[in-house]
Amino acid sequence: MQDWSMRISHVIDHAAREAPNREIVTRWADGSETRTDWAGVHRDAKKMSQALLALGLKKGDKVASLAMNHARHLVSWFGVAGMGGVLHTCNPRLFEDQLEYIVNHAEDRVMLYDAAFQPIVDRMRDKWPTVKHYICFDSGEHAPAFEDWIGAQDGDFEWVGGDERDPCMICYTSGTTGNPKGVQYEHRSTILHAVSGLQPSTFNFSSSSVMLPVVPMFHAASWGLPYAGAMAGIKFVFAAVNDPAVLHELMLKEGVTDSAGVPTVWLAHFQYCDREGIDLPPLRAATIGGSAAPRFMIERLMKNGTRVQHAWGMTETSPIGTVGGPTHEWDQLSFEEKVTKTMKQGRPIFGVELRIVDLDDPTKVLPRDGETSGALQIRGPWVVKRYFKAEHDAVTEDGWFDTGDVGIIHPDGTLQLTDRTKDVIKSGGEWISSVELENAAVGHPAVAEAACVGMPHPKWDERPVLFVVRKEGTDCSSEEITEFLTDKVAKWWLPDAVEFVDDIPHTATGKISKKDLRERFADYTLG
Repeated sequence: MQDWSMRISHVIDHAAREAPNREIVTRWADGSETRTDWAGVHRDAKKMSQALLALGLKKGDKVASLAMNHARHLVSWFGVAGMGGVLHTCNPRLFEDQLEYIVNHAEDRVMLYDAAFQPIVDRMRDKWPTVKHYICFDSGEHAPAFEDWIGAQDGDFEWVGGDERDPCMICYTSGTTGNPKGVQYEHRSTILHAVSGLQPSTFNFSSSSVMLPVVPMFHAASWGLPYAGAMAGIKFVFAAVNDPAVLHELMLKEGVTDSAGVPTVWLAHFQYCDREGIDLPPLRAATIGGSAAPRFMIERLMKNGTRVQHAWGMTETSPIGTVGGPTHEWDQLSFEEKVTKTMKQGRPIFGVELRIVDLDDPTKVLPRDGETSGALQIRGPWVVKRYFKAEHDAVTEDGWFDTGDVGIIHPDGTLQLTDRTKDVIKSGGEWISSVELENAAVGHPAVAEAACVGMPHPKWDERPVLFVVRKEGTDCSSEEITEFLTDKVAKWWLPDAVEFVDDIPHTATGKISKKDLRERFADYTLG
């Protein structure tokens, strides 16, 4: 067979050749819209490659982006790789000391950014000594404007070649336990991941698909959507702001069939529709990741005629590990049974393997019986082997990466996450899932958000305490919450206390920060 190196440039070449006129729509923060297509992205990516080389960049150099979702950001995904560089998508929600760390650790040479993040750039310039060039995606007021910068090039350019195992992108973890860690993706791993994303059981893209990704392009490679979308030649609709009114309007106006985002995105959309007295958009499919979606959310989307699928993964897995979707017996299931199955995290896509091991003895592999829970491990061609600049591998000798999640694997391969290894509660020698308690609690009509942590107990070592944020304009007591939970979890799982709080801390990626919650209530005691 022919020697055809798996490099990112083949992806944009294919999109421009086979779907040149398929639109890429952007709604900018100021309300304006721009439209391009795959042929335009291809042309601008070549100009961008030329512009980077003109700045003196060479193969392997890092180019950072501090940007939301839009077509110019998409261009950079192919333009940086096309000149042999490595794109570093930075999360603007990180604390500034973390932004300082990751840019310096990656040794970024160029910073591409949205005008909305100009204040961050102004504060950080002196702390980023390796960054020599700043380009603003949507304004020329404080730095060269992206369109002018690439406009000086003619686009007559041959992609820089190389090995398929060359790096093409780097993403950093959110750093909830110490400094963020860099995960450097390769051309080969990225293409294999994107191809797997096209499976019917994954994103199921075709040329008729219209995707509005709410998941930010800076978060875990936007779940691989830009590359998978280019392979299928789909229409992309981008919004540079995460506003439910804007997203709703775009979904209707542009005929969006698919979307993807974390649960808080869908909660905000529900609230917007309820407030305005309007129906949810007629989406064909909604992919939910980042954290588990509560039952009521899945029910509402499914009743809207939307195929709902959980996706589980992490920065270290590029990020897709498992995706939910109809199983072989789907048509025989009741609606309630379908919802119950959809609440789980789905099954591994081809290319990754999963197993669970004993929490106390990681050498003991546990059965896939739908009952036994253990520490989740994964391996595959797009799973990290070693963190960027780390001295040692992050996997076992036979390639297994410890995800930090606790889960159950069912006989049909379905993954059911029950907790994080650092958050699972051990009470009297038995394990309690904080996540299952939280998901049950948010089903109460007065609960906006809930977080459960284990607190020291003189007899049982740890017992669960549930922290609850009430929905605006509602009221409920701790006794009501406990009573609501009695038929949803085991009796001995019921929290020893329910505490009402004004807010629950979150990480830069929107997940509940149990670490910060524990620190806030460090002096809390149970009798």
